[in-house]
Amino acid sequence: MPIKKTPLVIGIAGGSGSGKTTVASIVLDRVGRHRIAYLPHDAYYRDLTQLPMNQRMQVNFDHPDSLESDLMARHIQMLKNWEAIDMPVYDFTTHHRTDKTTHINPQRVILVEGILIFADPVLRPMFDVKIFVDTDSDIRFIRR
Repeated sequence: MPIKKTPLVIGIAGGSGSGKTTVASIVLDRVGRHRIAYLPHDAYYRDLTQLPMNQRMQVNFDHPDSLESDLMARHIQMLKNWEAIDMPVYDFTTHHRTDKTTHINPQRVILVEGILIFADPVLRPMFDVKIFVDTDSDIRFIRR
């Protein structure tokens, strides 16, 4: 049985509204979505079901504590080991994680996108390629 090479892990980071998702979409479209395991950090926001809606709306979603990065790190490691994962699905209208998941099969390329993926000391070393989308803050503000 041939040994599979470890997948290439690419990270795309940048501020809110910088164009990270646009860059990720271009890569997915050019290479083929079926050939890349895509993990947006937004899928890993913590479930806030236990909080009343008015408190959920006050959460700073740009803070590292709002994300379950340890779960994302486990999922990246599983994909690197050629194991499938079930990625959480987050509902931004109700600010909670749904009961649904998205099944992600391992691929030769793992594409991870999010505002804080390079700031996390566990996630940062997992990336073979790091792309930072640097967009002027005025443009980012307008997009947001």
